[in-house]
Amino acid sequence: MSANVNSRLAGFYKLPLETRLDLIQQQIPLSDEEARVLGEGLGLSLEQASHMTENTVGLYALPLGIATNFRINGKDVLVPMVIEEPSVIAGASLAAKLVRAGGGFEAETDDPVMIGQIQLVGLSNVAAARDQVLAHRDKLMLLANNVDPILVRLGGGARDIQARVLETPKGPMLIVHLHFDVRDAMGANAVNTACERMAPALASITGGQAYLSILTNLADQRLARARAIIPEEALAFGDFSGEQVAEGIELAWAFASADPYRATTHNKGIMNGIDAVTLATGNDWRAIEAGAHAYAAREGRYTTLSTWRRDGTGNLVGTLELPMALGTIGGATRVHPTARVALKLLNVSNARELAEIVVSVGLAQNLAAIRALATEGIQKGHMSLHARQVAMAAGAKGQDIERVAQAMIDKDAIRIDYAESLLSK
Repeated sequence: MSANVNSRLAGFYKLPLETRLDLIQQQIPLSDEEARVLGEGLGLSLEQASHMTENTVGLYALPLGIATNFRINGKDVLVPMVIEEPSVIAGASLAAKLVRAGGGFEAETDDPVMIGQIQLVGLSNVAAARDQVLAHRDKLMLLANNVDPILVRLGGGARDIQARVLETPKGPMLIVHLHFDVRDAMGANAVNTACERMAPALASITGGQAYLSILTNLADQRLARARAIIPEEALAFGDFSGEQVAEGIELAWAFASADPYRATTHNKGIMNGIDAVTLATGNDWRAIEAGAHAYAAREGRYTTLSTWRRDGTGNLVGTLELPMALGTIGGATRVHPTARVALKLLNVSNARELAEIVVSVGLAQNLAAIRALATEGIQKGHMSLHARQVAMAAGAKGQDIERVAQAMIDKDAIRIDYAESLLSK
């Protein structure tokens, strides 16, 4: 990440769209074509789309915004987020400003190791078959590495072979795990291909039959972690003292940590931020979602992915840990024009840097949500931003959108029937 970026863009949300883009271009050198991709919405073409998925008949556009104020591992970053829900980008930017008062986010990632699984059935002695697999570990890893010699040359490839006996309603099975370093790729294709190449050899070694050969999206060998420290005084606003806000956030986290009903929505708030950056960069947000929620239930009970505690010295400390299988090469990341521009805005050199940004955004989004819940309520800020959508749904256009939205906010009546009555006048 570049040290020349300044993400502290005060009043960015008040500026006209063209001015925002100009400010971004002053920090990130976009070509004219890249600027048009953002400023004119000239991203994916129908022809490109027709090669990306089946039965293509059109395109579906979503807003791309920039979250400001982020400082991660000592460097500023402008964060592109693709999302239609009001208040998410604003919330992330506000939370990043609060964290900035404590020095910014600290983030780290594990090596990009994905796990592939090969299912073996019809074994006469499952325990003995497991021993045979482990005895042929080196041979199996060599077989996996032959799938992509370039990846191995870049420092990736097989890292380990594990095997476990699994009791199922269809009897015992042997599940072989391939740990595979995929470097800067998300890794699904490389891991799936390696597993399929290994399957016949595993069947021969064990005397069983290989069925499923596929990666798992519970990438618990590829975790990303973020940490934030916010001084209590930075949390104060309106009639709320910093101590009150910190206490409220800690109580909100305690509720979610103990109750899966609350934890589900707590974690959804985290994923609001994570999914938005993942989508902007052309990564597989569905895989990230699946891995996150599975990780939240890894100890047999669904709970929070984040923690929020006061450290006894006047600071609120937040942490977040979850699997983060992201790539900066391959797939839509390099095919989709807008995804390429998003990666350029982030100015990352590898997948680990991208993961560190994304996990930090998730923690920021979580902070924004529970701060609002623990103080003035989630609806005040959300509905104010939602008012513009209600105005448009009622038929408002141009300058009338802001006029109708503001009138609804002033009357605290953000409803489509009221918006329609305002337009009729």
